Order: sequence, then structure tokens, then C-alpha cells
Amino acid sequence: MVHRRTQVAIVGAGPAGLLLGALLARHDIDAVIVEQRSAEYVLSRIRAGVLEQTTVDLLREAGVADRCLQEGLTHHGIELSFDSGLHRIDFQALTGKHVTVYGQTEVTHDLMRSRALAKLTTDYEAADVAIEGFDGKNPVVRYLKDGVAQELACDFIAGCDGYHGVCRASVPPGAIATYEKVYPFGWLGVLADVPPVRSELIYANHERGFALCSQRSKSRSRYYVQCSLEDQVEQWSDDAFWDELRRRLPAEIAEAVATGPSIEKSIAPLRSFVAEPMRFGRLFLAGDAAHIVPPTGAKGLNLASSDVGYLARALGEHYLEGSAAGLEHYSTRCLSRVWRAERFSWWFTSLMHRFPDTGEFGRRLQRAELDYLSGSRAASTALAENYVGLPF
Repeated sequence: MVHRRTQVAIVGAGPAGLLLGALLARHDIDAVIVEQRSAEYVLSRIRAGVLEQTTVDLLREAGVADRCLQEGLTHHGIELSFDSGLHRIDFQALTGKHVTVYGQTEVTHDLMRSRALAKLTTDYEAADVAIEGFDGKNPVVRYLKDGVAQELACDFIAGCDGYHGVCRASVPPGAIATYEKVYPFGWLGVLADVPPVRSELIYANHERGFALCSQRSKSRSRYYVQCSLEDQVEQWSDDAFWDELRRRLPAEIAEAVATGPSIEKSIAPLRSFVAEPMRFGRLFLAGDAAHIVPPTGAKGLNLASSDVGYLARALGEHYLEGSAAGLEHYSTRCLSRVWRAERFSWWFTSLMHRFPDTGEFGRRLQRAELDYLSGSRAASTALAENYVGLPF
């Protein structure tokens, strides 16, 4: 068995774990990242692409924001489509803020490259990962690397290993409470190398179901349509997807949609999920290990970033100042932001999607809400404030 020691063991090399590692490195805090998948697999995952300014600021603090700032697309608003028309929510006018469109895959790539250049340790393809001792003073991460048993002793464990990861699953059931809402539909998403239909995102409420026109760059688009949970990707040809997307958009937008072969196609179920607290002795959960939001509000990656931002500051206070205050308040600070984001994501999802069990009454309520939203500066401001990101 190989015995090693580090100050912080980070389980999971997604953007949350990598960003935490980068932030800690800026404070000369030693951290080893352990990831069960290969680096290629981690990079192949297609995820979100809308970054709050808080997230961009954390990337800048970590020293990995250059490409995001150069290539990211600044968006000053979004468009809502309903009743065959468009209503724009002007972030700049309503809040003075904006968001940046820059794919999560690109964020992960930048963080991986920075970590490799700094010669910081990431153990990919770690098998049989297990965590122990986090309820005492001597936490340990155990795993197999290339068939050799590894024991990584540490001061703290950061569980950044996602919804299905080992960290949350290792917490005794009586110590954790979970809250969940599963939505009765999914999103069928297509990534294609075609120019976006508009310069900003379009969220569409339509009698056939929700649609989203998103993007990753000026030449790559990400589109979604609401679909049944019983649907299979194989049932949807590219042509069928493009036809259905255009049916859910205003005529002038539908005619302008550039189509092409998909380079990725998948169906994602939607759920809201929170586990609390987010600290258990010397184990700290972050990102999808602690919470999931439906993608409607573009909060998943941004919440994960704010989690590790809080955690990096707390660990910095512990090691550099000898203060435990940040660690003690980590869960409370995170969950305050998490629940507000959960509320917004639930509300926006409820507003824009077709629900099978609400009937015409539910449709009329959605219409009344959209009418109010489009006619009220106060309502539009509330949407804009939540979308660009609440204070960190």
C-alpha cells in the first residue's frame, strides 16, 4: 500500500473539485484530487454554459479566467417566447449586471490545463474510492490506482464527486436530511456546429412544451425541447428534433434556425434536490454532491462554484489565520444561497414548462404570470436579479 498525506483531499475532478484545487493552490494549501473517471471522460461531459459574474470572478481569482474573458460571450439579457411573441428581460437596465456564456467543458479544460502546468496531483481512474475517519481528527481517502492500494491521509475531505458519488453516501443516514422534487419530463438536448438563432438565449413557453435556444459560441449552438421521460434518444432523428424545435418558436425565429448534424444528443431528467447540512465533521460537500437544480435557471455550475468559493475562503482562514469561523459557518452560508437558487429554478421551470397534471387551469395561471412579468418592471427585475446571480 502507498501511504501519502495532504492537507485537503478533494474527491471529484469536475469543475467544482478542480476550481477548489486551483483556489487552494493560490493560498499555498496542498490538495490532492481523486477522480474515479479518466480525464478524457470528464472532459467529454456536455453541461451548462451560462456563468454568473460571481463564477467568472472566482475563475479570475484562481488564475484561470483568461480564455473565458477572451472567448466568452457577454449577454445582457434573455428573451421569453410565449403567445407567438418575444419579451426581452434586460439584465443591464434592470440590474446593471450581465452573464457570460462559456461552456462548462471549456471551464473544465482550462482548470485541468492550469493544474497540469502547475504540476499539482490529480489521480484519475481511481477505483473503489472510500472515505473514512471524517467524524474524527484523522480522515483518510482510500482507493486503488493502477491496481495498487492507496491511502491518502488529510486534514479535511471535500466531497465534490456529484450526485452519485461516495462522499454523501458515506454520511450516516441519521446525520443528513434530503429534500427532492422530481419533474414529470426531461430535456432532449442537441449540440450542433451551427450559428445561434439569436445573440441571446430564448426560453419558450408553448402548448407543445418548453424549448430553449442556447449557445456555446458564435458558431456552436445548444438547443433543447421538453420531452417525455419515456422517450429514448434513438427515437429522435436530427430532422425530428429540428422540426419539433421550430414548432415551439415564433415563426420569424423558427425560419431563422440554422440546422445541421448533431455532435451530441442526450435526454436529461429534471429534479430539485438538497441535502443538508453540507458539513459532517471534517467532510464538506460541494456542488452536485449536495444539491441539484433543474437547468432552467442555469444555476448548477454557479452554485457549485459559490460552494467551493466559500470553502476555499474558510480553509484559507483556517490555515493562514488560525480561524475556524469559516468552516463552522460553511454549511449555513452555502444553504442560504442554495435554497434561494432552488426556489428560482423551481419557479422558472414551473413557469415555462407544460405540466401534464395541471390542465387548462395551470395553463391560464402560466399565461397570467407571463403577462404580469412582461408588463411589470418589478417582476422583470426579480427575474433578472435571480438569473444574473444573487450576492455571494
